[in-house]
Amino acid sequence: MRLRSLLSLLAAALWLAAPATAQDQLRADAPDDWLIRDATVLTVTNGTIENGDVLVRDGDIAQVGQDVSAPDGVEVYDASGEFVMPGIVESHQHMAISNVNEATNQVTAEVGVGDVLDPYDIGIYRALAGGVTTAHVMHGSANPIGGRNETIKLRYGVTTPDALKMDGAPRTVKFALGENPTGLYGEGRDQVPRTRMGVEQVIREALTEARRYMEAEQDYQNGDRAQPPAHSERLEVLAGVLRGDILVQTHGYRADELLMLMKVFEDFGIQNLVFHHVNEGFKIAPELAAFGDNGAGASVFSDWWSYKFEVYYSTAYNAAILTENGVNTSINTDIPGEQRDLYLQAAKTQRYGDLSDTQALRLITINPARQLGIADRVGSIEEGKDADLALFSEHPLSVYTEPQRTYVDGVVRFDHEQDPDDMRLRVDPEGSVELARDGWSRHAAHSCLKGVTQLRATQNGVTLENTGR
Repeated sequence: MRLRSLLSLLAAALWLAAPATAQDQLRADAPDDWLIRDATVLTVTNGTIENGDVLVRDGDIAQVGQDVSAPDGVEVYDASGEFVMPGIVESHQHMAISNVNEATNQVTAEVGVGDVLDPYDIGIYRALAGGVTTAHVMHGSANPIGGRNETIKLRYGVTTPDALKMDGAPRTVKFALGENPTGLYGEGRDQVPRTRMGVEQVIREALTEARRYMEAEQDYQNGDRAQPPAHSERLEVLAGVLRGDILVQTHGYRADELLMLMKVFEDFGIQNLVFHHVNEGFKIAPELAAFGDNGAGASVFSDWWSYKFEVYYSTAYNAAILTENGVNTSINTDIPGEQRDLYLQAAKTQRYGDLSDTQALRLITINPARQLGIADRVGSIEEGKDADLALFSEHPLSVYTEPQRTYVDGVVRFDHEQDPDDMRLRVDPEGSVELARDGWSRHAAHSCLKGVTQLRATQNGVTLENTGR
């Protein structure tokens, strides 16, 4: 049995064996009415409220301000000295799924990771322990056009996969540029694409086929065609991209290939585009900001590059340069396990770029929410939005801060004071640990780190897998 399956079974067993107090805090039917009192409220969009209160009713933010009264029956949490911010939105993750890539065809838009969600993944709980409440779980980067992604709420404790899905979140699909698809198909299988030219051509041909499919459907509906075209789930998804109903999230590093895809999308009239990684985005920040009606989004690493050839040219000032040029920018971690310190990743932009507190916090809250089309529900502390909140002992951009509580839809999903030890331990805390990151192993062969995770090193005569850094 695979290690991941064993970990999932263990997580379920630990869940059942957890102390009653912890289960009560984390169970699916826990209270979703709260008054968080006397905190420093970092709204992200409407300034900071000192000694502020946040009233939560039925899982939504009902009132934000000072001296808010607690209605009868509403529990009060004394947050004196603590900071409350919107729940962190992780825009690029591969946790909580049993599969990452359908690497059998250059175009696999017909598949979706929403079909393989794993509610028992302990990584969900560990993300909550870092203040993360929403995650964009993505297909991998093996194919020029990959599968559909899934936006989930981190409702750890539910046992039904569909209960993780964020109802109403726009659909998204994964595209990928550069060495991942060229390495898998060209170098590995002697198929198109072998070059970046080939990647462009695969995408153009797929979108052209989808446009013809969409036109044939329209002709049938108009009575100009006797029969509808043969149904294709793949082409239905790509037709949704052409119509603007499905948002494209694209893996890409180099400036030339980012410009290439923007040109392709302009030719097809596609307006919705978010690039991920974007290590050379700083070179073309004005062009990214000028794309379409609202610009192309950029979801970047804070300070990570040089882990493969196409990622050698980058800078820790990338996020700040993009932000100052008007690009809607977010910071992500990509790797399961590393989403626990996104607040510190955002803080690095103050060392590299001197962003303000609000600008830095936006990178992990409202900006990724906008990139995913869910900013009307999450990403800021505003009345009427989902009560996804993260409380910290000190300012969340301080290196000394510790997450205290995390609410998802008003339900406490993580509580520092009632955190059972077993939730934080690996399988055998006394034994050796071969994997440095939760869920990150050979199964990620065609992930965003393809070519790195396959490197091998020998230590004391034992061959080990390189885990990416």
